[in-house]
Amino acid sequence: MGNEIVDRFTSLADQFDARVEAVPDDAWSNPAPCEGWTAADVVAHLVGGQENVVRAITGEGPTIPEGTGPKESWRAAYAATKAALAQPGALDKVVPGPQGDMDMATLVGRFLSNDVLVHTWDLARATGGDERIDATAVTQAYSGLKPLDEVLRRPGVFGPKVEPAADADEQEQFLNFLGRTTR
Repeated sequence: MGNEIVDRFTSLADQFDARVEAVPDDAWSNPAPCEGWTAADVVAHLVGGQENVVRAITGEGPTIPEGTGPKESWRAAYAATKAALAQPGALDKVVPGPQGDMDMATLVGRFLSNDVLVHTWDLARATGGDERIDATAVTQAYSGLKPLDEVLRRPGVFGPKVEPAADADEQEQFLNFLGRTTR
């Protein structure tokens, strides 16, 4: 796609995609690290975020038939998102975001990419998959989110921070910062 923001999102979404495709059919109801969520709920959350992006760019959401399973829903939403982001001017559109109006470049580059990153770990943890997430993206996301600590603690965003172990690597510190218990 040739755009740094889109390339970053696609790289992270490809990593999430690999985790989705590796989930055994009987693991979708496994509890996820997000309180009250299952593995299927993690995927549904990211599908919903992508549906919003596609709708904001194209004026209509992707077609995902009712009752479609997590893998199929993810595939359809991700394909539609890539197609929407490839449209000329897609990243210039101004849309309502979590902190007020913002351009699609900020929404995708900051919020959607970070969401995919952390939920890659959530899905892997829920289903026994590969829990290592992109180290460069962790560094970028962690440094970008630290100044937003108070905003992140609002209800429905992230839970309280978890104190990292003395020997925690950056990924673990990042996940603990976002309220995930990693040990």
